[in-house]
Amino acid sequence: MEKPTADTSAPHTLQRRLGTTDAVLIGLGAMLGAGIFATLAPAAAAAGSGLLLGLALAAVVAYCNATSSARLAARYPASGGTYVYGRERLGEFWGYLAGWGFVVGKTASCAAMALTAGAYLWPEHAHAVAVAAVLALTAVNYAGVQKSARLTRAVVAVVLAVLAAVVAAVFASGEAAAAGPALGTDLTAGGVLQAAGLLFFAFAGYARIATLGEEVREPARTIPRAVPVALGITLVVYALVAVAVLMVLGPDGLAGAAAPLSDAARAAGADWLAPVVRVGAAVAALGSLLALILGVSRTTLAMARDRHLPHALAAVHPRFKVPHRAELAVGAVVAVLAATADLRGAIGFSSFAVLAYYAVANAAAWTLTAAEGRPPRVVPAIGLAGCLTLAFALPVTSVLAGTAVLVTGAAVYGIRRATAR
Repeated sequence: MEKPTADTSAPHTLQRRLGTTDAVLIGLGAMLGAGIFATLAPAAAAAGSGLLLGLALAAVVAYCNATSSARLAARYPASGGTYVYGRERLGEFWGYLAGWGFVVGKTASCAAMALTAGAYLWPEHAHAVAVAAVLALTAVNYAGVQKSARLTRAVVAVVLAVLAAVVAAVFASGEAAAAGPALGTDLTAGGVLQAAGLLFFAFAGYARIATLGEEVREPARTIPRAVPVALGITLVVYALVAVAVLMVLGPDGLAGAAAPLSDAARAAGADWLAPVVRVGAAVAALGSLLALILGVSRTTLAMARDRHLPHALAAVHPRFKVPHRAELAVGAVVAVLAATADLRGAIGFSSFAVLAYYAVANAAAWTLTAAEGRPPRVVPAIGLAGCLTLAFALPVTSVLAGTAVLVTGAAVYGIRRATAR
């Protein structure tokens, strides 16, 4: 099978402008986002004292997914991520289903991140702030991927500084010695699996690197380097934060916390840090939103090229070299959702859809030959089994909603094929 190349006609071609550092930072901007501020409490409610086990399990599945995605992205350096890999390795339907799940699930995540920023910055007018954030960041993406990468650098720096301040305040306090993240009698296998499924939401940003494969310089070298580096940094940061908040709040206190990191700062005697954490959470949500819009628009571009979405969305701006129509369409849909919907419940079905997306990625990586850079067989095998296990360990409402999204996508595909015939 020959390696596909991107459409080289001027209206549909992106430029390779991003290096390894840019790719790592875009992945960090997506992962070090609102997930760590929002998922610790529900994960603790599910796993109790087994929170760190859930985090470790989520990290193992994320590593397998990242490795499979990196090998595939190096082989197929085109916009679209698993939509492209599934299509090329498993067939058109599986690629389409992965792309459908990604676009629908991550569009909901975009709106959720926007609403998260609004809730932290101005709770009384969260919807208005969310819409403004979507419009502003869509404009940033429209102006070019390099500008997005530069803004992501600033976002990552702010979020890392806030998280480091919380961890330092906890470990410097006397409260940190009073409790520890030891396992208790509340530990259950089902709880750990559900916590891992929820925490996976906070790791899923490394897909942004793969979906930008057409805009990365030397993708065969850059992407396999950038993905594990971004994932490794994120895991270290998450582990330190999770240990810190468990040591001062305990599993029960963390499970009931509305703002876990702010509560941890107060419990450590650093009340002055709580408003800083609020600002950091808002910045983190905006950083995730920026990276999400970037990734969803590139998958939309790839699906539009193949006419699974309106072909007009495949256009690339002649000056800024971005898929401007896809970005405007994604921004418009997300703005409407942010203005009208309460999407807290959408995080669950978004997690389900994204886990299904990576299940396809691992299945595609399994078909690679050694000459094509196949990872060790155990990696896609664990990744595929892990994705399916965590997806169906999520709350029942999330499983039902996610399944409905995928079934709807499959029905749309079947109707289109029947109509074409």
